[in-house]
Amino acid sequence: MLEGKVSSKYQLTLPAPVRKALGIKPGDIVRYQLEGGKLTVAVVRPDIGRVLDEFLATYELRPLNEEIGTDAVAHVRAQRGWRDFELDDER
Repeated sequence: MLEGKVSSKYQLTLPAPVRKALGIKPGDIVRYQLEGGKLTVAVVRPDIGRVLDEFLATYELRPLNEEIGTDAVAHVRAQRGWRDFELDDER
């Protein structure tokens, strides 16, 4: 069992094994649930579908798609004057 200490500002430090196991990074949001005198902590992960819908609703991508087509990598290579065989020679 892992333990942590409550600071004078009532902040908790999550032990490294807990952070690693849950994949918690600075800035992540956690959810606390009290049930029967016990505290459960869970990482809040965004719904990627909702995030994508919000992104697409915010930005008009049609002009970009018309400019670069469906292959952004090929577009960047063409803009830089790169050809595939030149990339292979550099390796």
